[in-house]
This record gives sequence, C-alpha cells and structure tokens, in this order.
Amino acid sequence: MRQITVVEDPGAAVAERLTAAALQGADIVLTGGSTPRGAYAIAAEEDADWSDATVWFSDERCVPPDHPDSNFGMAHRALLGRLTNPPRVMRMEGELGPEAAAGVYEALVREHLGNDPRFDLVLLGMGPDVHVASLFPGKPELEETRRLVVGVPIAGMEPQVPRVTLTLPVLNRARVVDFLIAGDDKAQAVARAFGDPPDPDAPAARVRPEDGSIFVFVDEAAAALL
Repeated sequence: MRQITVVEDPGAAVAERLTAAALQGADIVLTGGSTPRGAYAIAAEEDADWSDATVWFSDERCVPPDHPDSNFGMAHRALLGRLTNPPRVMRMEGELGPEAAAGVYEALVREHLGNDPRFDLVLLGMGPDVHVASLFPGKPELEETRRLVVGVPIAGMEPQVPRVTLTLPVLNRARVVDFLIAGDDKAQAVARAFGDPPDPDAPAARVRPEDGSIFVFVDEAAAALL
C-alpha cells in the first residue's frame, strides 16, 4: 500500500508517527537531512517515553559522531539527547571507514533482528537527485541484493565523504516506510519517484516494501508536479 499525504507541515505529521511508534516499543530507523531535523525537534518537544524503543539509522557519513556532518550527531542534538526517557540507540560507527562500519552494522542488525530483519518504521528523506539513505542514482550500492549494509566509498552529492548505508533488500522488508519531503526544490524528484509511472532509475522509486506500507508526507511545494 502507498499513500501520499499533502500537509502544511509534514514534519509535524511524521513527528507524531515517530512518537506513536516509540511508545509501542518499535524498531525505528532514523535518517539525516534538514527536513527530518525539524520533525525530530517537534518529537523532542513531546518528550514521550522512548525507553522501550530501539533506534537505528538509515545511513551515516564516515565522520566521528561529534562532527557537524554526522547524521547521528544531528539526531542526538535534535531529539535523542533531549528525551527524558531515551531509546536504545544503535549508531552506525562511520568513523571506522565505509567497509568496516558496514560490516559491524550488518552484524549488529542480524544479531538483534535476525537474518531477515523487519524494521517496524523506517523514516526516509529524499534528495533532489531522488537518492534515499546513501543510495545514489547510478551507483553500484543501489544494485546490492544480498548485503543489508554496504559502504559507499564515493558519495553522489555533498558532503563528498564516504558513507555507510542500509540497502534496498532491508528497506524493502520494513513494515512501514515513511517518506518526509518538503520544498519546491524537491518537486521534480517527487514526481519522478511517486508519479504515474515512477522513474525506474530513481532510487526512491525502488523502495517498495514487499509486505509493508509506504506513507509519503509532502508539503504543497514538493507535491506541485504530482
């Protein structure tokens, strides 16, 4: 099932869903980017009890956790470090380098969720180039079919640092995937990913949970070309 919802503040809608999932003790995948940062700040204001939940990450830059480019660092400042009752956090150790970090994180996912892991809620943003997580158009990581986590030695956009990312096989096992997209600079990307028909070369269009649902939350500017 796929549902597209156009709302004035998609970040607020997603914050509510994150909070609800956390209260249910879900395995939640967070993502980086400026739009999710706003949703995290709203969720932090709610200060719900996240202590039964486990937080994972869709991707990470290969930098230390206190680096300005760290997705974990952003999520910690905006949300995780502000909660009275925080969740268990499974951080991608990007500072290990792309291949080592990928191997460690894949082992962690398999240890806790098995060899066919199903995250309860995966939050994804989307770039103007239609990339999701750190799966960029035309890059080999997009074609991975076996591994759950891979290193990305060459990123498809700034910041040009190596990365580590979940792959399509694990994203497409999720129970629920929420896309959070805002701004007129994303309108063409939204049309490519979620138009009729979608662009098969768009990474976001290839996120299709096999036995789950996709909810796309966009503002009017991002939805202008749908």
